[in-house]
Amino acid sequence: MRRFFGKKRTSSLPKQNASAGSSASEKGYKLMSGSMGSLKIPETVPPPDQDCQRLKKAFDGFGTDEDAVIWILGHRNASQRREIKDTYQQLYNKSLIDDLQSELSGDFRDVVILWTRDPPERDAKLARVVLTKKKKVVKHLKVLVEIACASSPNHLMAVRQVYSSLFDCSLEEDIASTISLPTRKLLVGLVTSYRYDKQLVDTGIANSEASRLHEAIETKQYDHDHVVWILSTRNFFQLRATFECYKQKYGHSIDQDIKSCGHGELESLLIAVYWCIASPAKYFAEVIKDSIVGLGTDEDSLNRAIVTRAEIDMIKIREEYSKMSKTSLVDDVIGDTSGDYKNFLLTLIGERL
Repeated sequence: MRRFFGKKRTSSLPKQNASAGSSASEKGYKLMSGSMGSLKIPETVPPPDQDCQRLKKAFDGFGTDEDAVIWILGHRNASQRREIKDTYQQLYNKSLIDDLQSELSGDFRDVVILWTRDPPERDAKLARVVLTKKKKVVKHLKVLVEIACASSPNHLMAVRQVYSSLFDCSLEEDIASTISLPTRKLLVGLVTSYRYDKQLVDTGIANSEASRLHEAIETKQYDHDHVVWILSTRNFFQLRATFECYKQKYGHSIDQDIKSCGHGELESLLIAVYWCIASPAKYFAEVIKDSIVGLGTDEDSLNRAIVTRAEIDMIKIREEYSKMSKTSLVDDVIGDTSGDYKNFLLTLIGERL
């Protein structure tokens, strides 16, 4: 049950503490191995049926034990969360997502549900939200660029498969039917690609394709077949080499030259493509900064950036954020959010145990 009259249930689980200096291992938690993600998981993870029982207990009775929800779901990786969801369905013949929907509220509910979904399903639904909007502005279309260019080829393939299964239509069909040229051409090319995912670089190709990109930018032919083909098929390591070669040959980075030529929809999306490939951490640090700075908070963008990157490169994002903002991501999240919503975000960025 949701909290009534502002009353919050006392959790039976250990109290979480914001602790900027303490390591996860000091409290029996560890960062995910082999990644720059900020997610901290227990050294010994309880079995999924135990997690489910604790979640069910958090929902039962008067009010909801939000601390228990944060403690459990905020410290489980994607495969562990999937096991919890499957086990919850088996034990109680109910959807965990549905119970979270009914038991939680507001921004806290939105971010917890976004986090609890399987990553391919999450991104498929994020794409669907964009494509069903009557008016799609650049900020919305950048979500499609993130899915296509800031994740692995295997993840993109999984997103496309889930999208088709959920909505009886392919992702590229919906892009083609709802987005006009020339943006459509670029986005269809990006989402239908399957890049080679190994570190393979040909310096000769980097040099020649840097020249082709420069020619297209000079003539403002941003949707030229060569541009779309290069950006949508080359592996990320090859493209980073091409971007570096471009800068060495012409004295400016690609995004700088595009900015100098215009600020339209296609130009803005091409710049997003560039940064998602060249430095995803810097790109998402900028997304988070834009969601916080100014009047009000863009919770959708803030949630998306933190949820999608917590298991990938949030440590790097925090570093980039500090460089560009002169403040820490932690301080800005604390200053711009509140309550359980704030606590869950801090948990995902590795600042709260």
